[in-house]
Formats: sequence, C-alpha cells, structure tokens
Amino acid sequence: MGGRDVTRPRGTAAPVGVRRPVPFGQFIVKVHGRCNLACRYCYLYAGPDRGWRARPAAASPEVLERAATRIAEHAAAHGLRDLALVLHGGEPLLAGADRLAAFARDVRERAGAGRTVAVTVQTNGTLLTERRTATLARHAIRVGISLDGGRAAHNTLRTDHAGRPSWPAAARGARLLATHHPQAYAGILTVVDPRTDPVEMYESLLELRPPAIDLLLPHGNWTSPPPGLPAHRLGDPGRPTPYGDWLTTVFDRWWRAGHRETRIRLFEECLALLLGLPGATESLGLDPLNAVVVETDGAIEQVDSLKSAYDTAAATGLDVFRHTFDDALRHPGIAARQAGAAALADGCRACPLLTVCGGGHYAHRYRAGEGFRHPSVYCADLDRLIRHVAAALAGAAGAAGVAGAVR
Repeated sequence: MGGRDVTRPRGTAAPVGVRRPVPFGQFIVKVHGRCNLACRYCYLYAGPDRGWRARPAAASPEVLERAATRIAEHAAAHGLRDLALVLHGGEPLLAGADRLAAFARDVRERAGAGRTVAVTVQTNGTLLTERRTATLARHAIRVGISLDGGRAAHNTLRTDHAGRPSWPAAARGARLLATHHPQAYAGILTVVDPRTDPVEMYESLLELRPPAIDLLLPHGNWTSPPPGLPAHRLGDPGRPTPYGDWLTTVFDRWWRAGHRETRIRLFEECLALLLGLPGATESLGLDPLNAVVVETDGAIEQVDSLKSAYDTAAATGLDVFRHTFDDALRHPGIAARQAGAAALADGCRACPLLTVCGGGHYAHRYRAGEGFRHPSVYCADLDRLIRHVAAALAGAAGAAGVAGAVR
C-alpha cells in the first residue's frame, strides 16, 4: 500500500542528547496485512523484509481487543489527552469499513471521555464506495489516499495482482471523498519520482482537491540507493540533487500561488523548523518519534519504513498480549529513534542545518554492517531543499537571520 510519514509530538523541545522516553501518541494498527494491489516498487511486500508472509492476513478480534486495551493503558499511565490511531495495512479496507469503525469506537471508549482519539485510515483508494465512505465519515474516521500522482500515467506501477490498473477505482475514491465527504478527506500521500514533471504532478494532485499532500522520499539507503542516485557518488557533496531539485520546484509553485491551495506537510514542517518551532514529522527535525506499530498477529514493532533496510529491522520481540507499550519504549531501537542529536553521525551534529534536517529520515541513514549512524542518503537533496526554503522565507519576511542561520 505504500508508506506513511509518521508524526512526532508537537510542542517538545528539540533534544540535544539522550532524553527520557517520550510516550507513544500515535498507534499504527495493521488491521489487514495483505493488499489488493501489487505495486512493483512496494518496499513492504517487494523489499527485504519477509515477516508479513508468516503473519495472519487480518488482525483477529482478540488482537484488536488487546491493542485497544494497551492503547488506553498507555494513555492513562502517561496522562495523554490526544491520541492518533492509524488504521493501516496492507489495504485496511479489506477488513471492511464496519470492522474499522467498530475498532475505532472500541479504542475511543476504552480511552475514556477525557481523551481525543483522532482516527485515520490509510488506503490505496480502490475500495472506497459511497457506503464505505459514509460509514467511515459517520464514525469520524478520516481517509488518507496513497497515489503516485493525479493522472493515469503517473500510476502505471500501481496495478492489481492480475496486472490491471488501479487508477480508475482510486480516482473515483478520491473524487467521492472530495465531493461527498470532504470532512473525512485527510489528503494524499505521494512518493517523489524525479522523472516526473514536478509542477504537472503537483497540479494533477490539486485536481483531486486534497486538503493536504504528503510528499515522501522513496525509501533507500547507502546500501540500496534510491532510484536516480548513483551509488559511486552518494557521498560526493557536489553530486546532482534530483530529489532536491524536484522538491524545490514544487515548493516554488506552492509558495508563490498567492493563496494556500493545499497543505504540503514537508514544506510546512521545514518552514516551522527554520522559524525555531517544533516539528512533527519523522523526515525532518530532532524531536523524538512517538509512533509504534501493532501487526496483525499482535506483534509490537517499530515503524514500517525500517523494513526497507533489512529483514526484521522493525522487530522488537514484543507483543500486545505479553508486553505493554512502556516495554516498547525501553527497546534499544525505539530509544535510538528518540535520542535526537545523540544518535546522529559526527558530521550531522556539526552541520549548520542540524536542527532543521535532523539527519533526515532514520531509515535513509542505514548502511549494511554499520547500522544507522550515517547521514541520510538524501543529505545533498535535503541541503538543497532546506537552503532554498530558507532563502524564500528570508525574502518574504526580510528575515536575514533565518537565511544566515543556515549558511
């Protein structure tokens, strides 16, 4: 189904070293572990991790009941008032909209009246019908759609298992949301492809009227470089920056529109961090990650993006039947993701972009045999984007200090 850029807690100061664990506030529950599509680039099903093969296709009622109990337990233990529940997969709508609604209701009831649980389902959009969408909207479940763009030509790699295109059904689903249930429309998630025309891609997505767009970099690392980044030049500071160039072009189109056509979270977070505000995305900044995954068999795991690095990279050995989410907070992998600058390479800690870049996405720092203590494989691209955004911000506000801070 694709990935999701998970969020960090807002309002936390950027850490400068190892800190106390930050409780989980975002719970990603795999309600269904299979997908009705066979996207040829999918890191989850076509990548190095094979854990999904041994897991049940769908989470059982017992797994969902136990997950709901553990979420409420964690919220109560830490006095959390605002929680995020993400219904994920695979393709979560294979579990049925009624089952998703029942689970969301159970989590909210167990969390208690004093807590807000924002629920989102991340789907490929092909199974959205009026009845299913109405059910989700009625239960205050917002819908995020994963697409490769707003045209059929952009989505040729997103086919079903028989090789048939998914675009007609996905486009119908997006338009159904925008027209009949806009309050339930969370937005569109798109992975950057530098081979596409950036402005044409962005404007095609606008035609689907998303309230927000998430632009994600493809999951690659120093051992398995992303498409278009030559392995022999990855560490060259003067290398081409196709992803940075693509993103800056979209940024200029978005920034100069004269009004906010849609939110683009990557750009908004970059602007916030440049202004010294806390970030809320795992792609940028130093604030601690506060997301955890529950798999279809009840296993507690780190976020899916780690599965692009190597088999079992996201595993913790924990599960909701025998362990609490506090147990997961003590796992070394999760502790490393909450350690801020202390977990970064020396070069990252000395970089003037540190508090904005934050070393980039954790999964993109991996090198086989050496782990994650490296700069992002997208280091040069992030440098290109952040400096470009800083210059635009300084130009608009006359804030010479903003631009000076990242020279």
